[in-house]
Amino acid sequence: MRNLTLLTDLYELTMMQGYFKNNANDTVIFDAFHRRNPSGSGYAIACGLEQVIDYIKNLKFDKDDIDYLRSTGLFEEDFLDYLANFKFSGDIYAIPEGTVVFPKEPLVKVIAPAMEAQLVETAILNIVNHQSLIATKASRVAFAAQGDGIMEFGLRRAQGPDAGIYGARAAVIGGCIGTSNVLAGQMFDIPVKGTHAHSWIMSFKDEYTAFKNYANLYPKACILLVDTYDTLKSGVPNAIRVFTEMREAGIELSYYGIRLDSGDLAYLSKKARKMLDEAGFSDAVISASSDLDEYLIDSLKTQGAKITSWGVGTNLITSKDCPAFGGVYKLAAVYDKETGEFIPKIKLSENTEKITNPGDKTVYRIYDLDGKFRADLIALTDEVYSENEPLLLFDPIETWKKTYLEAGEYTMRELLVPVFIKGECVYESPKVMDIKAYCEKELNTLSDETRRLVNPHSAHIDLSDKLYKLRIELLEQHNKIQK
Repeated sequence: MRNLTLLTDLYELTMMQGYFKNNANDTVIFDAFHRRNPSGSGYAIACGLEQVIDYIKNLKFDKDDIDYLRSTGLFEEDFLDYLANFKFSGDIYAIPEGTVVFPKEPLVKVIAPAMEAQLVETAILNIVNHQSLIATKASRVAFAAQGDGIMEFGLRRAQGPDAGIYGARAAVIGGCIGTSNVLAGQMFDIPVKGTHAHSWIMSFKDEYTAFKNYANLYPKACILLVDTYDTLKSGVPNAIRVFTEMREAGIELSYYGIRLDSGDLAYLSKKARKMLDEAGFSDAVISASSDLDEYLIDSLKTQGAKITSWGVGTNLITSKDCPAFGGVYKLAAVYDKETGEFIPKIKLSENTEKITNPGDKTVYRIYDLDGKFRADLIALTDEVYSENEPLLLFDPIETWKKTYLEAGEYTMRELLVPVFIKGECVYESPKVMDIKAYCEKELNTLSDETRRLVNPHSAHIDLSDKLYKLRIELLEQHNKIQK
């Protein structure tokens, strides 16, 4: 694991030195959350926690780090001595990877001395923002494909090696069945998939010879790229010729077919399907690539395209239509040594969306008895709930909108789990393919209306009565101060 300790904004370190010099290192609570779902989605997917854990575990300033910071001329020796012995000692709670999440919910909660909590802000946001963005995008693409396999093919278009590697990880968690990225496959034990390029076809004397050689090498994974010269007059006929020869030679055609990478994919796939079926290859796969995203896949599905496998690259690995997740990290409370309690803090703004929820919080997910998502409840950690008691939910903005749930009519679970306690990791990250399976179950709790690509239904995200009143109280206190 690389030392990412200096993967931080400079102001985190200058603030740390300010806390150090003023002996102001009280324990604080910070929440990392997002304000809007990406790509106009009705939900998001939490992702990146395993890399956050690795980062925290390896958080230390080595000699080269200290020497570099000294060279900037910004930091004094006593503070550098403190950094030389730095170790994270706080608590971290997080929503597990693969969980469906919504705006304003704490995805990661850090409870630590101010200097420590400040330092980890940038890296946590960098990791969680990126992977949550790509996982959410992948889930949308998978939804559009209606059960067809999605392969992540974006490495060469990703914004650098890390984006390609961890983007592939997130894409598989979000719904892809595999990736073309071999290093990601090795690192995370996820399936690697791919066919061949146009250059393979062009390097042989003719298309048939190229197909024949590829089939000889990979008879059990023979997907042939048919659009190098002429898809319907050359590519598909030559593929059928090779498949016929393989069958006549007694070779089992276990996974075989064609890939389309250009042209009118709906038209070509229908024509190719008819040709393959008439030749006796009704189980041949028709795969497609070519700048796909969830909207184009949805359109092709509507047009009756005969594609059953999709390779999605640029638009997925970069989340091209929405290239940022927009997660933020805000102070929620400061510990008061005199009272032994946390003092809630609130950030105000003329933009209502940017007003934060104060205090030490957790999130409860509420389900109907059939396991479908009903609502999320953001509450203070000292509140106690029981499924054996009725529950009143209300919209924190339009407070007259209320839902009353009778005892026994719902189930609920707490989403935030402990990850670090007193600096020690108490959480073991599942394998990526296990997270993927969990994510699929999570997505299946949502209605199709919430998952639809355009103008999705807004999920109900409510505040507890106690948290709502605390928020109003702090807003009113601020107004009195302003007067």
